[in-house]
Amino acid sequence: MSYDQAQRLRERLKSLKTEAKSVAVMSGKGGVGKSNFSLNFSLALQQEKKRVLLFDLDIGMGNIDILIGESSAYSIVDFFNQDMLLSEIISTGPNGLDYISGGTGLGIIFSMDEEKFQRFLQQLGLLFKLYDYIVFDMGAGISEDSLRFLLSVDEIIVITTPEPTSMTDAYAAIKNVCVNNRTIPFTIVVNRAFNKKVGETTYKRLEQTINQFLKREVSLLGTIPDDSTIMKAVIDQKPFILFQPGCQASKALKMISQNYLEKKNTMGKIQEEASFISKLKHFFMKGR
Repeated sequence: MSYDQAQRLRERLKSLKTEAKSVAVMSGKGGVGKSNFSLNFSLALQQEKKRVLLFDLDIGMGNIDILIGESSAYSIVDFFNQDMLLSEIISTGPNGLDYISGGTGLGIIFSMDEEKFQRFLQQLGLLFKLYDYIVFDMGAGISEDSLRFLLSVDEIIVITTPEPTSMTDAYAAIKNVCVNNRTIPFTIVVNRAFNKKVGETTYKRLEQTINQFLKREVSLLGTIPDDSTIMKAVIDQKPFILFQPGCQASKALKMISQNYLEKKNTMGKIQEEASFISKLKHFFMKGR
């Protein structure tokens, strides 16, 4: 991000009073299309006139850069190693989407000293005033560090496919979070469904298992068909929602984003919860 861009961000802070919603996108295993969903979902929210920041926390993979065919100038690692501002490491992706490239940042965040961590929280808090949504693309599975992030967000979107191993791993990941937080909302996205019926059946099986053994309610955010356009877009290194807006996968993704925003509007204000920043600070201090 250039100096002028950083300056414009600081100027926006003076007039904005909103607090971004934090959304983590996770999966139980790799290879289910989690990062691709995170990217296209963020773009879909942006198309709905929402201010979105995509934060790549898929450790060591740099999937967002790969999916858009670009190499970001900076990553979260530079924030710590070069004493940069978080606003300065934001890259601009397709359609002007703001994103922070990953790398090996998550482990660094929780191994730093308290002074550096407080600086990170302060900088991240400023970003939460700039956007409507901050989407965290988590690594596959759950580590001790990623669990702290997951327990701090407002909600979690779980990506699975109809494959039994994917469903089993998704359940295990949800269970891992539920053991530590009984109230955090989960929604399910079934990716690579051969048809709508397969997608809904996959969700129902997972939902019944979660309800029976974890005593938790989860909802279906939507299904994405097994569309060959997605692979073509990946090879071309373009988000499929921009590569071919009229394909079945793009239509499904747009419907998912609309359903997501409609649920937000109809849920109303249930209760005030601690902010992402305060919860993350709590888990950092707890681990000292």
